[in-house]
Amino acid sequence: MSFALLAASIVAAPAAARPFTPQDLATLSRLSDPALSPDGRLAVYQQRETDVAGNKGLTDLYLLDLTRPGGMPARFASAPDHNESAPAFSADGRAIYFLSNRSGSQQVWMAPVAGGAATQVTRLLRDVSGFALSPAGDRIALWIDEREDCAAPVCAPPAPDLKAGTGRTYDKLFVRHWDTWRDDTRSRLLTATLTKGIADRALVWVSKGLDGDVPSKPFGGGEEIAWAPDGRTLYFALREAGRTEAWSTNLDIFAVPADGSAAPANLTADRDGMDTLPAVSPDGRWLAWGSMKRATYEADRLVIHLRDLASGEVRALAEGWDRSVESIAWAPNSQSLLVTVRDHYDKPVFQVDLATAKVRRLTGEGSVGSLLPNGNGALYTLDSLTAPADLYALDEYGASRQLTRVNAARLQGVDMPTATRFSFKGAGGDMVWGYALKPTGLAAGAKAPVAFLIHGGPQSTFGNAFSYRWNPAVFAGAGYGAVLIDFHGSVGYGQDFTDSINQDWGGKPLEDLKLGLAAATRQFTWLDGDRACALGGSYGGYMVNWIAGQWPDRFRCLVNHAGVFDARAMAFETEELWFDEWEHGGPYWEKAEVYEKWNPVHHVTSWRSPMLVIHGEKDFRIPYSQALGAFTALQRQGIESRLLIFPDENHWILKPRNSLQWHQEVFGWLDRHLKQ
Repeated sequence: MSFALLAASIVAAPAAARPFTPQDLATLSRLSDPALSPDGRLAVYQQRETDVAGNKGLTDLYLLDLTRPGGMPARFASAPDHNESAPAFSADGRAIYFLSNRSGSQQVWMAPVAGGAATQVTRLLRDVSGFALSPAGDRIALWIDEREDCAAPVCAPPAPDLKAGTGRTYDKLFVRHWDTWRDDTRSRLLTATLTKGIADRALVWVSKGLDGDVPSKPFGGGEEIAWAPDGRTLYFALREAGRTEAWSTNLDIFAVPADGSAAPANLTADRDGMDTLPAVSPDGRWLAWGSMKRATYEADRLVIHLRDLASGEVRALAEGWDRSVESIAWAPNSQSLLVTVRDHYDKPVFQVDLATAKVRRLTGEGSVGSLLPNGNGALYTLDSLTAPADLYALDEYGASRQLTRVNAARLQGVDMPTATRFSFKGAGGDMVWGYALKPTGLAAGAKAPVAFLIHGGPQSTFGNAFSYRWNPAVFAGAGYGAVLIDFHGSVGYGQDFTDSINQDWGGKPLEDLKLGLAAATRQFTWLDGDRACALGGSYGGYMVNWIAGQWPDRFRCLVNHAGVFDARAMAFETEELWFDEWEHGGPYWEKAEVYEKWNPVHHVTSWRSPMLVIHGEKDFRIPYSQALGAFTALQRQGIESRLLIFPDENHWILKPRNSLQWHQEVFGWLDRHLKQ
């Protein structure tokens, strides 16, 4: 099928039960960022739709009355051909604030809940990256990117120097980060008073004097910023930059008066690991946050800590609970916390009692996001391997109720695959878990070829979660039995299991993958283990390169997306040095033997399996030169291979048409080697 026909087929309505396809994946509605009214009666959320022709997403807001069972969401404050995102209710619940680009730049707007025209709240000379409203209703916090040499809170962009050259100069790292060459800007935190809901032009730069980004880059957001209930103090996480920024994970929690009357105070200066996710109790007594013990280790266990804001006393909460928190929210009575953690393949909600530190699981299978306490219950998003995110409510009795079905029409007639969890004894006799997804419509007695999917991270998991990249349901929809293994190093099984991959990249994980594939093909007789392809991205791509030399006769084909090919080059070319140096025990010149022990480049003469190599040119985490190296090794040895490079993508493939092309190439490669 040509690419044009592939894209055009998206609009065809399903006539009968059929498998889930890449076209479905690319065009699903994406619900995110819900917000609750102060009285808990209304919810508003952001929903993205895909413009395939424009190769982009468009976001709108939807308002839902939670008091009406079966009520339907209504689009709110929508401006055609513009984006509305990041909604938040005003303190009195009468208005909804949001980000929009309808004025030509991204600014904060507000609209009455009861209906009426939207009003522009901010008129900054820069795009507003995000905002947080004070619970007292009198101030707004804003974060923007601004030049470091700008002495005012915000400056006008400088006029271009038409006589200047194009060269950039640097005196310290970062030189580039994620997908962007470092410029002379930092994300800074500002506040403004609200007068009749509109931000005054007199801005206060509350993070002034600190060398760092608020929120952190590239992925930090509002979860790193918290208001005190009285609106007088802001808490935020920041990694002070300086010369060590590229090899430091030392985010700290700072407190600053919202009016800028004093400089920010570092509350965690005695901690060298990461401190993040600040959250203040509704009664104003406690500051909770997540803290890691070990410096430079971004996948260390994030343990809840509490600070008595009156006395300054700090203590860990539920320190013996061997899970790492991913979000923190307070119950309205300030007596417990609601947190999300990875627990095996799921990411459920747990309640942690302040007085006893007892932990209680509140939700079942699937992955919870955007958790919002609501009375004695909560509002949250939930997704799984075979279901995209929808909005759910948890009541005071622990019963869950689905509130939205944003993709019901699109998925009508789509037969999702069956996902089954299994376990086996892996490396060292440890229990290891996996998933197998069975294609729909597989005839009795028939066998499906295997797509052996290897997750990245490596301290990660595919999880019982819906993904818009590397979606196992799409592989099953294409007729492949998708097999996933949470090998040693994965999260959700205790910190020791996560730590076990350290300086052992090609050891226990590869043993788990070998044992896991054998266990899956034994347990699931519908899997055809003789027709198998191994595929992975990031660390998963590294493992594909490692498999090519260490397990060369097992797979009919391989797919390596953004995988490490030469560990020595990676050590000097990647941007966040803390990751590679922690994983291998230190800088290359101190631990060269560890880097080289697990370096795929040393085993290319053992490579035999056909390999598809994929990379994005804007990937600075694993630079695309790693893909060129792997492809060169394949081509020079006459091994069947194909290179797919995306000039406009980073470590991930995000644009709709590029996603369709990615799937077309990957499935074309699998079909050629497993179905012909």
